Amino acid sequence: MIDAHHHLWDPARRDYPWMAGAALDPIRRPYTVDDLRAVTTAAGVHATVLVQTVSSAEETAEFLATAAAEPVIAGVVGWVDLTAPDVADRLAALGESGPLVGIRHQVESEDDAEWLLRPDVLRGLAAVGAAGLAYDLLVTVAQLPAARKAVEALPDQRFVLDHAAKPPIAGGGWQPWADEVAALAARENVFCKLSGLVTEADWAAWRAGHLSRYVDHVLTAFGPGRLVFGSDWPVCELAASYEVVGGPPRGEAGGFLVTHRLTG
Repeated sequence: MIDAHHHLWDPARRDYPWMAGAALDPIRRPYTVDDLRAVTTAAGVHATVLVQTVSSAEETAEFLATAAAEPVIAGVVGWVDLTAPDVADRLAALGESGPLVGIRHQVESEDDAEWLLRPDVLRGLAAVGAAGLAYDLLVTVAQLPAARKAVEALPDQRFVLDHAAKPPIAGGGWQPWADEVAALAARENVFCKLSGLVTEADWAAWRAGHLSRYVDHVLTAFGPGRLVFGSDWPVCELAASYEVVGGPPRGEAGGFLVTHRLTG
């Protein structure tokens, strides 16, 4: 089994703006390679993809070095300034440093709902594709129309939708998320990570049944061939342990995504 989406961090060394607020206190501590090795071994995960957490070239360089030294980490989704004039050179340099497999920017934090459609951003996305890398779409529901237009503008580029675009599970919401995700899935160059769903549900009271409708919709829209499993660890620990999210099925919630045959 491959875990296609997890993180590492150390709040003592780096600031994580998205981690502000008391609700995130339970995960505001270092998560190391040793911690990763412990949870993946227990869950039977054989390889992982380490994903950026901040807009930092320094973090990406550190992650590439970490992956080069740690067998369980098979690849890194890093960060690069997509708007930089020399973005192609920056991507080439990163690719020489370790197992870079993709690029991500936290578009969800951008105030402009059409940030992905800026000419300088589209040029950067094209450079990502030319480098043979995937681009991870971390977007809100409101940003899905722009994401679809960006995908349509770059039909030869591989895109991966993170966290199934964060469906409104906790409030039981459905539209416009469902239609927008289906429209994006109609583009065959888009894949989807089933990751981060437990933290879109009620952290304290979620059950597998609360997620099923959303998982089934994404499975229908993308098909099993364009879905990958991601734990979103350690973020998932706000609502569930690594074992519950992706480990062997135990009870109603245990190994929820595994029971849906969405690992790979």
